[in-house]
Amino acid sequence: MRACRREPVPYTPIWLMRQAGRYMPEYRAVRAKTGFLELCKTPSLAAEVTVTAAERLGVDAAIIFADILLILEPMGVELEFTQGEGPVIHNPVREAVDVDRLRQLEDASALDFVNEAIRQTRRALRTDVPLIGFSGAPFTLASYLTEGGGSKNYVHTKRLMYNDRGAWHAMMSLIVASLVKYLNAQIEAGAQAVQLFDSWVGALSPDDYCEFVLPHTKAVIENVKPGVPVIHFGTGTATLLQLMREAGGDVIGLDWRVRLDQGWERVGHDVAVMGNLDPVALFADREVLLAQAKKVLDQAGGRPGHIFNLGHGILPETPVENVIALVEMVHEARI
Repeated sequence: MRACRREPVPYTPIWLMRQAGRYMPEYRAVRAKTGFLELCKTPSLAAEVTVTAAERLGVDAAIIFADILLILEPMGVELEFTQGEGPVIHNPVREAVDVDRLRQLEDASALDFVNEAIRQTRRALRTDVPLIGFSGAPFTLASYLTEGGGSKNYVHTKRLMYNDRGAWHAMMSLIVASLVKYLNAQIEAGAQAVQLFDSWVGALSPDDYCEFVLPHTKAVIENVKPGVPVIHFGTGTATLLQLMREAGGDVIGLDWRVRLDQGWERVGHDVAVMGNLDPVALFADREVLLAQAKKVLDQAGGRPGHIFNLGHGILPETPVENVIALVEMVHEARI
């Protein structure tokens, strides 16, 4: 929390995106008996995997176990997680008439299973380990809505953006209003910071980001409860960093495609940064992994406001012992 506020810390804090996931045997044991959506919607299990990961790894923050797409179901979206294929939306939004059937969240009661998981996790965590809540960012959620699932080229998304600006902005406005309620409910339940995941925004040009995304992401961040740090993260965003900073956030997440020192220079040293080790570095020999991590720390230069993380989420086959070694190394590298 001090690093989010760019205050001095004795060592660089570290947590890892997807730190509760398939690479951990404890998580696989839970999933062997429980479907993914069922796990997300069962507060006691979501809290269990969240706390287990934080304690096993020794990281400095926990992030609630959930999924960025959960918010779409109460908006009228038919969502399914299929084995081996990931999320599938059976009624995608492709034109204005589809936007008209979307519902704005009136409150976050339909997602109270997430808030209850936060409450249970907060009670179970050590008091000195903060809990991060999160959601997808407007563009990434809108892309899932229009594509109906994963995509390489975002043809449906960009077609709607370009062909019907009114429908696009109407959809984004609905998402924004719903996200604000959802994130603030997570904070009310006990989340001490929140993160926006804009995992797909790197597919856009800077001009398109300015027109179709920036005002909407900015509206979400500006309406998060004052005083609660917002981490604003995206992938493939080396050309968008200054614009992401303009959209807002107390911490800007950097992926591994940009040097941390250069990324920090672009967003400005009056904001904190998070990142940015390549997740695949965790598959390297221990000495190579730690050397790569040291490069990231050296680029941060001990400046207040650096939170160590990967440049994206932990991959499923990652060796757990390498993750623990990384956490220990970052902690031992005193500032």
